[in-house]
Amino acid sequence: MVKCVSILGSTGSIGRQSLDIISRLPEVKVAALTAGTSVQRMAEQCREFMPELAVMATEAAAKELSALVHDLPIRVEWGEKGLLEAASLPKADCVITAVVGMVGLKPTLAAIRAGKRIGLANKETLVCAGELVMAETEKYHAEIIPVDSEHSAIFQCLMGCGDKKEVKRLILTCSGGPFFGRSREELNTVTPADALKHPNWKMGAKITVDCATLMNKGLEVIEAMRLYRMPLEQVDVVIHRQSVVHSMVEFTDGAVMAQLGTPDMRLPIQLALTYPQRIPSPVEPLDLLSCGPLTFTKPDLENFPCLALAYECAKKGGTACPAMNGANEEAVAMFLRNEIGFYDIYRLVSQAVETVPFLKDPTLEEILEADRQARAAVNTIKRGNL
Repeated sequence: MVKCVSILGSTGSIGRQSLDIISRLPEVKVAALTAGTSVQRMAEQCREFMPELAVMATEAAAKELSALVHDLPIRVEWGEKGLLEAASLPKADCVITAVVGMVGLKPTLAAIRAGKRIGLANKETLVCAGELVMAETEKYHAEIIPVDSEHSAIFQCLMGCGDKKEVKRLILTCSGGPFFGRSREELNTVTPADALKHPNWKMGAKITVDCATLMNKGLEVIEAMRLYRMPLEQVDVVIHRQSVVHSMVEFTDGAVMAQLGTPDMRLPIQLALTYPQRIPSPVEPLDLLSCGPLTFTKPDLENFPCLALAYECAKKGGTACPAMNGANEEAVAMFLRNEIGFYDIYRLVSQAVETVPFLKDPTLEEILEADRQARAAVNTIKRGNL
């Protein structure tokens, strides 16, 4: 079990649930908390958990927080510099990366280079720079414990598997989101409010929209390839509406191992903190007698083309993945502001990926540049279609 934790993105969904778990583990302390601009919530967290360092995204938010916690022995910083410090504080032996988007890449690398355990909830880190991140993890003897429910499930299924050659397939389950079974005609008129009504999980707005388009599962396919060093051909997706089976591993002898549980992110979060131990958790145990039938179907790639696009980018590799991710972040933000329609997300992302020059083995700087170019392309394409 870890002893001291920094949480990047503490005011978001994963961050708040992480603190809920930590509040039940008196032996685990908090070294640093970081957030965007949710000043009031950060102030409340500071008073409860007394971190050494609190970091806000902007200088204005940091000044506001400083005024609210001036009576506490907490240092307040802001921006990327503060985020990188929070990720590498010597006091912390674990960093939970719960920030959303590409902003999580640099601090995750900083935590890896400091030899921390990474409770990885920021999938963009591996999607955009997976090969670089995994190479750095080995070089600095860091440890990545996935916090995503699907990747935690695979991690658990692989416990005790001594030889990767024994693994035939990784099978990621997907709820199908709020629009499962709808036709293209129906999907043409859905709104952001509709997209945010996930049937099983309570998450942030961006990831919930990604679940609605199935882009989230595409990002997880790429993440699984990187994290478990598996070729694309050995990573599959099945629709599992009940979100009870969180993912599966098929072995070469035909055995399939699955991790089941109630849909509650606190279970994988706690495991990331206590591994290799398992301890009692606040998560309601799964009742097999009342959870109902468990069903599995193929994903609909025709009506949800973002998943197919992610497979294409995964196969291509290089800067295709960070370009797709950056374009998707930009397009989803537009959708949430009611500036574009549901299918415009796929249209803008696919066109933006085509405009970014492709590099097969990019450096970190080239990855960040591909992200920047893709975001700019989305805005240019959108303006051209007005």
